[in-house]
Amino acid sequence: MRLNCLDKIHFFIDRAEWTIGAYTHTLYLVRASGIVKVTPVLPDELQCLYDLAYNLRWVWRSETRQLFRIIDPAKWDACGDPLQVIRETSSTRWEELLANDRFLDDYERECRNLEAYMAADSWFQETHDPDATGRASRDPLTAYFSMEFGITPCLPIYSGGLGVLAGDHLKSASDLGVPLIGVGLLYRNGYFTQTLSREGLQVENYSDHDAANLPIKPVLDAAGKQLEVSVRFPGKRFLSIAMWTAQVGRVTLLLLDTNLPENAKDLRELTDRLYGGDEEHRIRQEIVLGIGGVRAVCAYCDNAGLPRPQVAHLNEGHAGFLGIERIRGRMDNGLNFDEALAEVRSSSIFTTHTPVPAGIDRFDMSMVRRYLNPDDDGASKLVPGVPVERVLALGAEDDPGRFNMAHMGLRLAQRSNGVAKLHGVVSRSMFSSLYPGFPDEESPIGSVTNGVHMPTWISQTMRPIVKRIVGEGNLATADSWDHIDRISDEELWKSRNVQRACLVQAARKAVRQSWLDRGASEAELGWTDDILNPNVLTVGFARRVSTYKRLTLMLQDADRLREILTNEERPVQFIIAGKAHPADGGGKYLLQQLVQFADQAGVRDRIVFLPDYDIGLAQMMVAGCDIWLNNPIRPQEASGTSGMKAVMNGCLTLSVSDGWWDEMADDELGWTIPSVENADASTRDRLESLALYDLLERQAAPLFYERNDDGVPGGWVERMRKSLSVLAPKVSATRMVRDYVTEYYRPAQGTYLQMVDDPQASAHFVQWQQKLRAEWDKVAVTALSCNDQDALAAEKDIAQCQSVAAGNTLSMTCSVKLGKLSPDHVCVQAVCGAVDTNDELHDVRMVTMKPAANGDFHAEIPMVNPGNVGVTVRVVPKHPLLVSPAEMGLCTWA
Repeated sequence: MRLNCLDKIHFFIDRAEWTIGAYTHTLYLVRASGIVKVTPVLPDELQCLYDLAYNLRWVWRSETRQLFRIIDPAKWDACGDPLQVIRETSSTRWEELLANDRFLDDYERECRNLEAYMAADSWFQETHDPDATGRASRDPLTAYFSMEFGITPCLPIYSGGLGVLAGDHLKSASDLGVPLIGVGLLYRNGYFTQTLSREGLQVENYSDHDAANLPIKPVLDAAGKQLEVSVRFPGKRFLSIAMWTAQVGRVTLLLLDTNLPENAKDLRELTDRLYGGDEEHRIRQEIVLGIGGVRAVCAYCDNAGLPRPQVAHLNEGHAGFLGIERIRGRMDNGLNFDEALAEVRSSSIFTTHTPVPAGIDRFDMSMVRRYLNPDDDGASKLVPGVPVERVLALGAEDDPGRFNMAHMGLRLAQRSNGVAKLHGVVSRSMFSSLYPGFPDEESPIGSVTNGVHMPTWISQTMRPIVKRIVGEGNLATADSWDHIDRISDEELWKSRNVQRACLVQAARKAVRQSWLDRGASEAELGWTDDILNPNVLTVGFARRVSTYKRLTLMLQDADRLREILTNEERPVQFIIAGKAHPADGGGKYLLQQLVQFADQAGVRDRIVFLPDYDIGLAQMMVAGCDIWLNNPIRPQEASGTSGMKAVMNGCLTLSVSDGWWDEMADDELGWTIPSVENADASTRDRLESLALYDLLERQAAPLFYERNDDGVPGGWVERMRKSLSVLAPKVSATRMVRDYVTEYYRPAQGTYLQMVDDPQASAHFVQWQQKLRAEWDKVAVTALSCNDQDALAAEKDIAQCQSVAAGNTLSMTCSVKLGKLSPDHVCVQAVCGAVDTNDELHDVRMVTMKPAANGDFHAEIPMVNPGNVGVTVRVVPKHPLLVSPAEMGLCTWA
């Protein structure tokens, strides 16, 4: 209450009196004698609302969301949380809804739809059910471990791209029917919410989230008690871990919680914040996720009467310790460490999202040893029976004092991948030291390009258009957008205008609220009502604020940017969002620079920063922007999924050739900022920013503002159309999950079953490996001839080599010493390719040489193209259980 011209005020025990002029006003203070808690009661006839609310399929089913919105439109628009709507709805409103036939019809339809979705056969059942019973294809196949999962703001256990990718992975696995269990941590504070100070500095705010208010349920045992597992920390400290589940369509997400009364305070706080605390806090969290996670999955499946998953998928190195716990389980069943390691490797998949070494979790080696907690025999007390020194060797790197979680993940997984084709190349180079003797391109790290979940990220405006393109029932699993010709240019352009206008309106409100949070008064914020323009070319930039993503590249020439923003004929506007890690001072500085530029009079109506970037804000931005900007330092962007979400809404791409755009770039689909190689940082940033300005000013803006008689920019819409039809299927998480199933999950399961179906398979495989390692130093190529000419001598003088006419074959023969190994242990390969002035090979071909009668190896190689061809021979391991010959790091060259 605001009092003006206050003369006097008096407080009494039960009332307050104040005088204004000649009048005295009295307010009686009523105190409660007791408190009665009124609990929500959902009518029996509407109990299925709980099923709809607790199954997070509502996140990507608009009809279910609309059902909850009907209950209380204002409350839904404010919170977007079905459980909160249920909890805060009055009994009177429930009576009204029970008398509303239309609501009851919608309610019954959604309940039936969810039931049918959960029971229906799907892509996985149809393509991977070995006995057509349906049972085997529904048993858990893969446990997917991730430090964060971004599914909905109502479950705040994510920070950014890695978590949202994990959430989209679960959603698409559900749509495809992939029998997968997610494993993560239940953070009570989650990640921070972001506000700005008056000076434009990022301010982090944390809130406590009561598990009772989240869309999760406790896992209960037969006695009705919440299921728990435990982990032993040094000092005989036992950590109890409780289990909760979130239901993501058909996929169960298992969440681990240490906030239990029986735990010491510092242990209760292990699941407090995502990416918070010091190195000690972090290693404890990763032990909980990895070791506690495996124990939790086993306990959960045993409690539910389900078979345990056969395959483990590590989404980044945070979950690396899970491999050690899986080894312990097999050692408990009678295997030795090496045999257990072989089985675990065969059934593990490691995905790295890190394109730079600085992004890898590395711990002090002595700290890891302390947590492994060796007993007098050198076995770990954390994972009983597992030898500590063998575990430490799994995480070893060049620095003997550091333990590398990515190295451990790669050594524990027989199959691994980056998250885009270029990122696969970068990863093979970055981790090449693990595979000595092999060229970078043969490091056994593949790639599965990330994707995004189409039903989650397509806006309500685009949804009916996309349904007409892909078919009514195919929104979740469509793999073709070929029918985009069903949509006219006018419809596409209208959708773009509607989405942009919605974003501008939301941005105005967000900027106004941000300034109020920064301490501004209502009186000075009238200008926020008119910022941005719903008819102006709108560029979006939203992602984690780290230095390599170069948030401020656009500010390299502030005057040039200002000219582009304020151009009278072809103006451009920017809407920007992103969070810097609380400990990233460099990222925070960049963010402040951007905010301070956007605060300036003259441009603040054309460039805005929207605080607290999360899933909800991302959905608005990717829908409403015309161009999505991505300008990292190449090749430091692993994938860049925000741009994929924009593509699905008709937004065009303006990006450095990095991440996913590197493999899909096309001048007819978007614009590529040329990368400057081999230059200092200052020169690179200056030149690439100039290219950015030129593309915006000379290509994008003219195309956007060149209209036909109907006011439609035909060239722009044609580019939209091509981008949607070509790129949308490629950037779908449906495609991504199918790739994981066919190229990683099922092959890993097959290799694992080869081992466990034969009780001696793992022992024989280990014995073979041990024999190879013991004898490999004796392996040597002692002679090599090409067309009966000594190639080992001839390589000193290329002119001495015998010529071969193009179209004929080159006959290669070599002698190999194998020590005590037999020819069955190895693969002898002829290697040939174009040779440069340094005698280095390019465009290499490899041909397996066959044993000859005299003990030599021989191959006939067609020579097709004229020119100098370099030849050599190498020997690599060969075994049916090896996925790649590079796994063991053994290779002998002639």
